[in-house]
Amino acid sequence: MESPAALKHDRGPLGGYRHDMLDVKRLRTDLAAVQAGLLRKGVDIDDLTRVVALDEQRRELGERLDEMRARIKDLSRQVGDLRRRGEPDEAEALMAESRRLGEAERDLSARADEVAGDLRDLLLGVPNEPADEAPEGAGESDNVITRVEGADRRWEEYQRVPHWEIGESLGLLDLERGAKLSGSMFVVYRGAGARLVRALCQLALDRNLDAFEEIRPPTLVRTETMISTGHLPKFADDAYHLERDDLWAVPTAEVPLTSMARDEILDEADLPVRLMAHTSCFRREAGSAGRDTRGLLRVHEFDKVEILAYTTPEQAAATHLDLVARAEACLVALGLTYRVVDICTGDLSFSARRCFDLEVYALLVRRLPGPSRQHSLSTR
Repeated sequence: MESPAALKHDRGPLGGYRHDMLDVKRLRTDLAAVQAGLLRKGVDIDDLTRVVALDEQRRELGERLDEMRARIKDLSRQVGDLRRRGEPDEAEALMAESRRLGEAERDLSARADEVAGDLRDLLLGVPNEPADEAPEGAGESDNVITRVEGADRRWEEYQRVPHWEIGESLGLLDLERGAKLSGSMFVVYRGAGARLVRALCQLALDRNLDAFEEIRPPTLVRTETMISTGHLPKFADDAYHLERDDLWAVPTAEVPLTSMARDEILDEADLPVRLMAHTSCFRREAGSAGRDTRGLLRVHEFDKVEILAYTTPEQAAATHLDLVARAEACLVALGLTYRVVDICTGDLSFSARRCFDLEVYALLVRRLPGPSRQHSLSTR
């Protein structure tokens, strides 16, 4: 679950915590702070130097284009004056100069577009900076376990069975037919299993109806919609792409929910805007084959309820805590054992500024339960 997307009025509604890319204006005015933040995330900052150089080049080309276009416009005005005064030879000379400038303007404009494209491509590859409050660390082993709930529960021997064995023995899961229909890492839910999936999603929706507007977004979205949340180009290999229509299967409802207000200006008085959606989600899980992939772990298609909010930067922290509390309340209501993990800077995802994982305990092998990451709550 993502935390609120904070408003930034000069770049549309989603710029503050994370929009489609880092705001290049910050690099002009506060480069050292951005570099320090990205170093905390373990990111190579060499590209930032190139970003700054390309931005300077783009602005220089823009100034030259403005001057050239102003000169062409002035020449056009002078040609008109000369023709009205009956001086065709002088007018023709200025028209020839205008044509030469027009050709140069087209070449310069193409160069400016090329530089702007290179700059955008680089910016799309720069991750979000971590929040000051995010704990320091280089990777997963440095994440901070803030507390564990339900750890004092006793586990009987009959409970120490992997979920894929329970699911198949009770007729809830049909992994064999899932693979037959769609390939490995796809699942067929049957009978009570299918009803359980539907009931869990309904529970999550019902518990948040008091404050969140329910949305049913499309499952397929455009490329720019995926870019707007940082899923492209970074995670193209993990997404399902329909090349014929240039549409992407959503990896999470966060993608369409975040983009609903893309390129719009929201009235601050209307914030926070809280949205929720239940969708099927699709992830290729590239590179995860053979690693925690049994049963329902790392499947390619799954159902999820997303709760998301647009806020001002000032509202973001409190709204984020509310999102965490609401997700945690679902786990409490279901009587599940879980722990709350504060994700360190080196393990934060590409777009996240701050992230809490609620890790529900699941039995993966015939041993005492261990944590299995089920749900994350992060700040963009």
